[in-house]
Amino acid sequence: MNLRQPVVVVLGHVDSGKTSLLDKIRGTAVQAREAGGITQHIGASFFPIETIKTITGVLYERLTKTDEQIPGLLFIDTPGHEVFANLRSRGGSAADIAIVVADVNKGFEPQTIESIEILKKRKVPFVVALNKVDMVSGWKGKKKGDTSRSRKGNTINLGFISEEIKKQDSNVLTLLDEKIYTVVGSLSRMGFNSEAFWRIKEFDKELAIVPISAVSGIGIPELMAVLVGLAQQYMKKRLERRYDHVRGIILEINEELGLGPSANMILLDGTIKQGDMIMVAKRDDIVVTKVKALLLPKPLDEMRDPRDKFRSVTEVISAAGLRIVSPDLEGVLAGSPLYVVRNQQEEKEIRQLIESEVKGTFINNTNALGVILRCDTIGSLEAIIDMLKKENIPIQTADIGHITRRDVLAAHAVKDKERYLGVILGFNVKVLDDAEKESAEREVPIFNEKIIYNLVRTYTDWVKYQKEHADSIMYEEIPSICKIQFLKGFVFRRNDPAVFGAEIIVGKIKQKNHIINEQGSKVGTIHQIQDKGKNIDEARKGMQVAVSIRGPTIGRQINEGDFFYTDLNSRQAKLLIEKFSHRLNDEEKEVFEFILNLKRKSDPAYGYI
Repeated sequence: MNLRQPVVVVLGHVDSGKTSLLDKIRGTAVQAREAGGITQHIGASFFPIETIKTITGVLYERLTKTDEQIPGLLFIDTPGHEVFANLRSRGGSAADIAIVVADVNKGFEPQTIESIEILKKRKVPFVVALNKVDMVSGWKGKKKGDTSRSRKGNTINLGFISEEIKKQDSNVLTLLDEKIYTVVGSLSRMGFNSEAFWRIKEFDKELAIVPISAVSGIGIPELMAVLVGLAQQYMKKRLERRYDHVRGIILEINEELGLGPSANMILLDGTIKQGDMIMVAKRDDIVVTKVKALLLPKPLDEMRDPRDKFRSVTEVISAAGLRIVSPDLEGVLAGSPLYVVRNQQEEKEIRQLIESEVKGTFINNTNALGVILRCDTIGSLEAIIDMLKKENIPIQTADIGHITRRDVLAAHAVKDKERYLGVILGFNVKVLDDAEKESAEREVPIFNEKIIYNLVRTYTDWVKYQKEHADSIMYEEIPSICKIQFLKGFVFRRNDPAVFGAEIIVGKIKQKNHIINEQGSKVGTIHQIQDKGKNIDEARKGMQVAVSIRGPTIGRQINEGDFFYTDLNSRQAKLLIEKFSHRLNDEEKEVFEFILNLKRKSDPAYGYI
């Protein structure tokens, strides 16, 4: 064939029904096993043209007037922005066409609009699938249509929306029209002309809106027919097969039982063959390795969860989702490009191309004040970087990998200068144990999400709350002013940690407070406080409690009868003086002044306070 199948992406707001739409056609249940019901990584499903003809019925001939046929559709199921990072192409997107799924009763929500803005920027044509039409008030029944197919006992019923509309009362049709024109208005404000597909005469001049139900299958035949019609009539040049340029995108790396490292990938251009030399990217290296085997899922199977075993083939023609097996794939970056190389000159050119594509993604500006970002793939990294930039949130470092203690220390250094940026954002990564411990001790917030949309939103909501309650939160983060005395005759443990009886003379002491002695030297950190055998978070003036402190040994650094005081850093001390001195009583002010005098002698940072 002269034309390849177009790469179709499915976008939309959370819970709009993106995965349910593909599940209805595939007869799979991918959605049920995803975090929060949202697809977290790109998956691919190929729909052969014969299946599409069965689904669309008489509409196929009516909407696809062309001699040249595409061989099918390759659907990429994605959470949204990641697809534009992973399927990137110089000067645009590697996706050929998109379906934007929107809830008919909610219209365009924030992430729907964000998706369309990216499509507009990348010049990707799209169709709007207005989902949940059967939830329009007064809609008569969830009818099962005349078009169906059966595979392994799964019968899929897909009804024509044009037939279902005829069964509705006039008031329901008026309401549906109102909802369609709400979407038409939203698209108009974004610079697009659009209309319900049955009113369109020239599909290259107006965006088609197709009401559907992913639950009952209503409207799916029309949606598929519009997609194929657009591809075959208006995208021939883009879909011409290329044989001189073999390019793909790595989705994820796995271990193939009995074969070794393997990679799920999308082949975008050309034909890849068993035995080809391919060039791929690792975190700090570009490697060339030989294709040992090519494995294909069967049509309509989902790559991530195929119902049938993959079949071994000797070559694959684009566009396709496939699995490759090769000896040096371990450590290859998910979301990075893959190229076939045929000679040394080509190898040199492609190496430079991959380096510019991959290395340009990472951010490492240790001198900047910004958040720390850690993600699982290049795709999610690029997507979240874009989202942060749209929110004007500066980034100090952005990389792939788990959250480490070093990340916490870097964020803590930022927090001392800009408290709202001294945070770590993680998408689908682990927080290592030492990082978690350091984060708790240094009070560095870590936002780690498994659903991409939630990450930036959770952080921005936190910032908003913090700013609205800034004074109270800021004051609570400053260690309370306190003077305590080590009670004589109450030594319970000498070290690791030291445990002894103490009386609170002034103020209050809390867990995790750092304390100093009367010479201004650091003693350690309050680990636990117990009152009558029970752990408590804080102890106030007049209480006699048992405290444990990590660091010192009784009889060496500390002794019975010693007095200890709250340890403050210079920023905390300055805040107390400038903003919160009115919150201290006379006794606390006196102790605070004593602490300041001690710190001025031992810490140069206190010289100006």
